[in-house]
Amino acid sequence: MAMSKKDFIQLADFIAMHNKYPSSSDSPFTGAHLATLADFCRSQNSAFNRERWFGYINGQNGPSGGKVKA
Repeated sequence: MAMSKKDFIQLADFIAMHNKYPSSSDSPFTGAHLATLADFCRSQNSAFNRERWFGYINGQNGPSGGKVKA
């Protein structure tokens, strides 16, 4: 079964939280890690929007690409 938008949002939420509060034994996800994950996501669903996903992880937009709600 292909990954859905909901799956991509949950993955992005996990990454964003991990990068915001990394433990002392963990390092944050790097740009290279995220690029590899984005390639995987695209392979799972041809509708995957890489730029929107990166923007959501970085807090630049909401999960559907719109403005971040305050």
